[in-house]
Amino acid sequence: MAVSSLDQGLQDTRSIPRRDHEVPSLLTPRKPIKVMYIISDLSIGGAEMTLYKLLAETNRERFEPVVISLIDQGVLRERIEALGIAVHTARMKPGWPTPLGLWRLIKLIRGLKPDLILGWMYHSCLAGEVAKILSGHRIPMIWSIHYSLSSLVTEKKLTVAVIKLCGLLSRLPSRVVFVSEAGQTQHQPLGYPIEKSCVIPNGIDVKEFIPSAAARLSVRAELGIPEDAFLIGLIGRFHPMKDHANFLTAASLLSKSHPDTHFLLIGRGVDQYNQGLQDSIRQLDLADRTHLLGERRDTSRLAAALDIFSLSSYGESCPNVIGEAMACGVPCVVTDVGDTVWIVGETGRIIPPRDSNALALAWEEMIAMNPQDRKALGLQGRARVIEHFPIDAVMKRYEDLYETVLASEQPVESVSLTSPRIAALGATFEETGAQ
Repeated sequence: MAVSSLDQGLQDTRSIPRRDHEVPSLLTPRKPIKVMYIISDLSIGGAEMTLYKLLAETNRERFEPVVISLIDQGVLRERIEALGIAVHTARMKPGWPTPLGLWRLIKLIRGLKPDLILGWMYHSCLAGEVAKILSGHRIPMIWSIHYSLSSLVTEKKLTVAVIKLCGLLSRLPSRVVFVSEAGQTQHQPLGYPIEKSCVIPNGIDVKEFIPSAAARLSVRAELGIPEDAFLIGLIGRFHPMKDHANFLTAASLLSKSHPDTHFLLIGRGVDQYNQGLQDSIRQLDLADRTHLLGERRDTSRLAAALDIFSLSSYGESCPNVIGEAMACGVPCVVTDVGDTVWIVGETGRIIPPRDSNALALAWEEMIAMNPQDRKALGLQGRARVIEHFPIDAVMKRYEDLYETVLASEQPVESVSLTSPRIAALGATFEETGAQ
């Protein structure tokens, strides 16, 4: 995986000279840098969990994180607050930022006075950039993009519009972070500036995601299947891009030669209430060996129970679930999307997207392996994750980026917007209870 010149430079941020007024004093310890993270909501998802895990690794002596959830929902709020990190909400509704919700976000920026703002995914980048400008404060902002553009045709028109609008505005932030080189390349034609961007991959908590014989047994007991049952799993929300149909078709093909193999599907919307998914499973005659668990909080346990982890998507950027399975010592069979080739390396199998035959054949090849060889392949995957993707090292790269951006910004006093229109707008919102 090539490293961009800016990305390479971020690894050398310790060599950046301090200004005289930045030199810490023993008598006056340096005040932590307040970083405001803006995210759409705090439901469980790959990008949301990445933020939570990065927050848990934050050096609190150097940084003071605060989180703004644009929409007041999500089970991760309590988990973030348990870290001792404040969570606020702009109480927006899904979709375009409303004037009322935008005004609440402006007030939060003015009240909390962050040193740096980080937008987490498109909608938050757009809302944060606009609110920052209207707040009247010159605050550096970083955008963090977690998406692959290979699936735009399946997205809502509003989401596509936000992605394109962000492209038009993407020269405003100080930096744009992509989690994959594929994502960085795909966004360039839409106007996202390559010279202001860098790649920081998703990080994996290798202390939480570990090989576990106990998990293997307990999950099989929970599913009511034999202890020696071969189990292939997929973890991901129900979305066209995840291509569950591809996974199930491959499962049907494999079942003809390996009828005792079981399949485990986990993720938001992947449950007994998904009638379309249930119908597909019945039509493919997989009902007695396919298990739908929906959204779960014990994914480290579930991943460690698998014999093979699989990704059937036709569009991704830098999928957390692959690295998490690898950290559990589980070999992977994944589609060639985003940066999956870089993540897996030589420790698994890469197959074309939308090719159920190739997926089934790769599974069959791994099943045929000597169990010790398959285990060794999984442990090679864990070693690769420890070397390239540990969450603490990824968080350090973000923190070095924060200090690099702040060091390059000219110190500017807060600017007060005195436009009568803006003042009148604020007064109107406050009168109508928008506080």
